[in-house]
Amino acid sequence: MNLAELERKLIASARAAAPGESVPYAFEKRILAHIAAHPIPDSVALWARALWCAAAPCVAVMLLLGSWSFFASAGSTSSGDLSQQFENIVLAAVDQEPPTETVE
Repeated sequence: MNLAELERKLIASARAAAPGESVPYAFEKRILAHIAAHPIPDSVALWARALWCAAAPCVAVMLLLGSWSFFASAGSTSSGDLSQQFENIVLAAVDQEPPTETVE
């Protein structure tokens, strides 16, 4: 079947059948009322509501972990303070001897 010929026949048939001129009573108002009945969801408001709902659990977790960290460090008898331990860990790689390469 020739697609170009089929397309030409379909377009000619569509042009021959003119659409009706009558529009149902208050058609535009019904369509606009139907569109207005379904508001567009505001994505920013949805994100804001979700973040505000998540704020309280985040604060609770932060307080729980902060108090656990505070009381765990107060009860331990480890030597040195946190700043000295941090400096030792960060500079541990600097204190190591570089590996020597052997040439074969």
